[in-house]
Amino acid sequence: MLIVKVAAGDNQALEVLYHRYSRVVYGLAVRIVNNAEQAEDIVQETFWRVWRRASTFRQGSSQFLPWLFGIARNLCIDELRRRQARPATGGDDDQILLSIPDLQPAVDDVTWDAERRRLIIHALGELPSDQRQVIEMAYFGGLSQREIADHLEHPLGTVKTRIRLALQKLKGALQNQGISLDDR
Repeated sequence: MLIVKVAAGDNQALEVLYHRYSRVVYGLAVRIVNNAEQAEDIVQETFWRVWRRASTFRQGSSQFLPWLFGIARNLCIDELRRRQARPATGGDDDQILLSIPDLQPAVDDVTWDAERRRLIIHALGELPSDQRQVIEMAYFGGLSQREIADHLEHPLGTVKTRIRLALQKLKGALQNQGISLDDR
C-alpha cells in the first residue's frame, strides 16, 4: 500500500498519491470553502500532513481515502472557522446566511461516494467480458442467477462460477484501491 511507503519516507509514493487524489481533494475543498485559492492551499497542506502523519495511519483498522478526506475536511473547517473569527463584512446579512440550515449531504460523503463509484466502474471494466456481463445482469439488471442462465442459454453452474470469480476479482481490485466490503 502506498501510504506504508510514504510512512517509510518514500517521496515517490507520496507523489503517486498526490497525482491520484489531489483533484478529488481540491474538489472537496473548493466546494466547502468556496474559494479556489484557499482550496489549493488546503490541498497542499493536506498532502503535507499525509507526509508528516503517514506513520499514524493504521492499516487494517481504517481505509486510506476516508482518512485523507478527513484531513482535508478538517482543514476546510479550520478555514471556515478562521473566516468566522474575522468576517469580511460582519453585517446582519452574513448572520442570516449562516443561520440557514444546510440540507445538502456532507461534501466529503458526496466526494467519497463519487470516488468509490469511479473506482468500481474502473474495476468492472477490468473484468473479462463474460464475467462483467453476468455481474451487470445480476446487479444492474436485477436478474436472478437462473434468469441470467436462461437468458444467456448457459448452464446455471457456469453463471454461478462466473459471478463468484467476478466478485472475487472485484473485491481484490477494490481493496487495492482502499475500498473494503465494510464501506457503505
